Amino acid sequence: MGRCATNWKQALDRASRGERLEAEEAVALFRAPLAALGAAADAECRRLHPGPLRTFVVDRNINYSNVCVSGCRFCAFFRPRGHLDGYLLTQNEILDKVEEAAGLGATQILMQGGLHPDLPLSWFEDTLRAVKARFAVVVHSLSAPEVVHLARQSGLTPRETLRRLQAAGLDSLPGGGAEILCDEVRSQVSPRKCTTEEWLSVMRDVHALGMRATATMMFGHVESLAQRVEHLIRVRELQDETGVFTAFIPWTFQPANTAVGGEAASAHDYLRTLAISRLALDNVPNLQASWVTQGGKIAQLSLAFGANDLGSTMMEENVVRAAGVCFRLSAEQLCGLIRGAGFTPARRDTYYQILEIM
Repeated sequence: MGRCATNWKQALDRASRGERLEAEEAVALFRAPLAALGAAADAECRRLHPGPLRTFVVDRNINYSNVCVSGCRFCAFFRPRGHLDGYLLTQNEILDKVEEAAGLGATQILMQGGLHPDLPLSWFEDTLRAVKARFAVVVHSLSAPEVVHLARQSGLTPRETLRRLQAAGLDSLPGGGAEILCDEVRSQVSPRKCTTEEWLSVMRDVHALGMRATATMMFGHVESLAQRVEHLIRVRELQDETGVFTAFIPWTFQPANTAVGGEAASAHDYLRTLAISRLALDNVPNLQASWVTQGGKIAQLSLAFGANDLGSTMMEENVVRAAGVCFRLSAEQLCGLIRGAGFTPARRDTYYQILEIM
């Protein structure tokens, strides 16, 4: 493993000098005082993003269906096939949602759903083509588990599946379904979802096809701190290999109405993990705050703990809401949070290119 710090002070000193952290050092940082950890992450963020701008994107999150065969124990959103509350949006309903979003200035559409047992790959191709034929939006949609599921259903490889989706209009892949990239954890919370290696392999395929992606981490459920760090190291290693990730988005598990249950991670734990993410992921340029799970005030504070981006307006969010957490923020509110933190708000696109300084 190379040189390894024996305590958090040594680890923080090395991180502050811009030296790459070993896994054990990142784990040690969970013992560091929160203020010192935040200061180091903020300094690293300002090194990567020295200007006054902090960003967000205007988009809509469309959950095309909640019918899913994965049955993840952390999910309050899914419904099994045949459930009275199960739904599938029609293509016209999806197009109406995209039209409304585009009319409000959205440049990105994020479509995700469950692992639907009955939707063929052609349904997704037809829907993507219909969206692209009518609207000038970036389709940042689906997820690695959805791609693996569609590949299995279609008798194709994930790369062949992605190639067909790309030809139909898919532009970029969100990092959903990563949870914790450790199969010991995945076997407990999402045993029927793709494995760690399958998730990573899909992202390699995304890179090979010339697309970009984000990476996420859902933490605060059954994982240990070492497994949380293992996730960060797997993301960093793949980024070294491919450079595929535009951003990393850590967010906290929401336990209400789920089979896992328990208590939600605290804001303290969220900020600590966010800061460690910034220090450990030295090759991922952007770190996104999760106002969807933390609310506006903690999201604003995140801009002093390593985050340079407040994510998206979403306009619509159903998955976290199903777990009893409902925060809504408009573009104007996001701008207010950024200004209140001492920065200048800017609207970006999916690829973190600045579209407008607000």
